[in-house]
Amino acid sequence: MDWPGIGQLALLVGLLTALTPLLGGYMARVFSGERVWLTPLLAPVERGALRLFGAEAERDQNWKRYGLSLLAFSAASWVVLYLILATQSIHPWNPQGLGAMPWDVNFNTTTSFVTNTNWQFYAGETTLSNFSQMAGLAVQNFVSAAVGIAVAIALIRGIVSRSGDSLGNFWRDLTRAILYILLPLSILATIFFISQGVIQNLSDYVRLTTLTGHEQVLGMGPNASQEAIKLIGTNGGGFFNVNSAMPFSNPSGLTNFVQVFLILLIPTALTATFGRMVGSRRQGWAIFAAMMALFLVAVVVVHLAESNGSPAQHLAGIAGGNMEGKETRFGISGSSLFAAVTTVASCGAVNAAMESLTGLGGAVPMANMMTGEVIFGGVGAGLYGMLMMVLLAVFLAGLMVGRTPEYLGKRIGAREVKLVAIAALATPLTMLAGSGLAMATKWGDPSIYNGGPQGFSETLYAYVSQAANNGSAFAGYTGFLQPNGDNVGAFGITFADLMGSAALFAGRFIPIIAILAVAGALAGKRVAPEGAGTFRTDNPTFVVLLIGVVLLVALLTFVPALLLGPIVQSLSEGLFA
Repeated sequence: MDWPGIGQLALLVGLLTALTPLLGGYMARVFSGERVWLTPLLAPVERGALRLFGAEAERDQNWKRYGLSLLAFSAASWVVLYLILATQSIHPWNPQGLGAMPWDVNFNTTTSFVTNTNWQFYAGETTLSNFSQMAGLAVQNFVSAAVGIAVAIALIRGIVSRSGDSLGNFWRDLTRAILYILLPLSILATIFFISQGVIQNLSDYVRLTTLTGHEQVLGMGPNASQEAIKLIGTNGGGFFNVNSAMPFSNPSGLTNFVQVFLILLIPTALTATFGRMVGSRRQGWAIFAAMMALFLVAVVVVHLAESNGSPAQHLAGIAGGNMEGKETRFGISGSSLFAAVTTVASCGAVNAAMESLTGLGGAVPMANMMTGEVIFGGVGAGLYGMLMMVLLAVFLAGLMVGRTPEYLGKRIGAREVKLVAIAALATPLTMLAGSGLAMATKWGDPSIYNGGPQGFSETLYAYVSQAANNGSAFAGYTGFLQPNGDNVGAFGITFADLMGSAALFAGRFIPIIAILAVAGALAGKRVAPEGAGTFRTDNPTFVVLLIGVVLLVALLTFVPALLLGPIVQSLSEGLFA
């Protein structure tokens, strides 16, 4: 890596490490019902919001009630967002007079934002009105992120519970996540972005004449506020089609670094929240260390691959690494760091063209998502996904030494292991099934633009990204053609939207239900005292074991798919130079 890349990475790691215990401790106090510095201001708002949810918000819930509340809220969110997008032509703040998208694209977009994925089969500034962006998408950015945080907190409560089956209350956790965490951070980030030149207005689009004499239309709108929650909530959906490569969204190297920092801020801090709530900060740091080690490897490999360039570039005498598809403002360092961060954190925001990465460079973001995005992951989702890997590691360690597996004093039985297996395998199976159907059936053909390993990689990436609730993409695989396209309305295009929606649903809600069931099973168990043979889960040995389990379970599932796509591409990039 070059010195600018090393400097950015070192600063990022240093800031995250320093702020993790501070923000993590704050969130632990929020979800434990303790008084924080925002309580005088927000407590009345919280009480008012909970009254809107009714009597169900007053009582503690077991895992089934918690899960039903979550599913009911997500279903209601889906209906409201779909109606907003479907009635766009009659909305205010629509300076371009944009109409509604086709029903299948609406279906996919609605599902995408409700599942905290923000996969986009459309170009934001030419497809959606300001009202749809604000009242529809930005609102879902808040609530879908809060749902993920709530599930992580419920799982922690299940682990620490000494008796009974209560996991807290979903409506209370949802409200607190929005009011005390997501909203204050987003306000601060919005103010910063506006100060740096990110646009925030309701103006008409600007028409201008370029230096070459052509007319160009520049989109305007309330971008800074959506930019903030898109990053803080690890949502990723951009106001503009080119996302964080757009100068109106990401004007400088400073804003680029801050965006990367904001993506990882809550996911890293939640490891400290876990440590505080279970009464052992070392447990939180052990999970942090495993996540950070995997993240650093990903960043280094992407940077080295892009700095080295492809064999074709070497044969053509092109020096300086692979700058194709990258912003000169950010260079290889800023682009590689962003690519690694956005795919370890289930965010999906991009500041460069992911499909223009080298074969090896493109394999790393894909592999990051194939872990189930447990390397920090989305807000909440990364922690509860990694805790499933922790339970699996404990179970495997118990088998190796012939001892009943325990985690934090609670025995891990057959029921918990089965549920962990469901949570861990649902997402990989969804990824592979979606990719296989898209490649092997006639309905997938209209969506695949390129042939060979690149076309396979684009298709695989699409379903990996949607099932992992990431949202980034290799361009080329589409589910939306413009109105003058020949294949508009063809079932092949609809297939991509509906198959993608199925992947979005399965990748989000099957693991969540299984994880809540694990929390419910653990909540009713008694805590056994530590003994001489208790397996430590807060030391370097366990960190190494945990990393091994993540790589073994999550990545080996996808070795054949990686070999057929990005690895073959990496090996053959120079053949036709």
